[in-house]
Amino acid sequence: MKTKKELKDEYKQHKSQMGVFQIRNKETGRIFVDFHTDVKAKINRHKAQLKFGNHPNKELQKDWKLSGEEQFSFELLSEMKYSKDEEQDYKAELKVLSELVISEMNEEIEFY
Repeated sequence: MKTKKELKDEYKQHKSQMGVFQIRNKETGRIFVDFHTDVKAKINRHKAQLKFGNHPNKELQKDWKLSGEEQFSFELLSEMKYSKDEEQDYKAELKVLSELVISEMNEEIEFY
């Protein structure tokens, strides 16, 4: 059994998955693209906001309410790897990556 110190050290060493992801409406094909240094946590936040009716994107919120949760998928589009620099701030790089991902998408895709 691991000690509390070992568990704390493991937690500190854990790095969350970071990257660009989409929320896709399976019914209409519309997508909402976002990015974060902790993709899983950000997706959970979006889901909670949508479930409780307070998502900042009102069009997405409206479609969620009309179609239901089962009509939406959450998908990782591009993952960014961590560098060796422990102090690096990845927000600017993730923003650029998200813009690149969007620019490479089919022009016929409709965004929220």
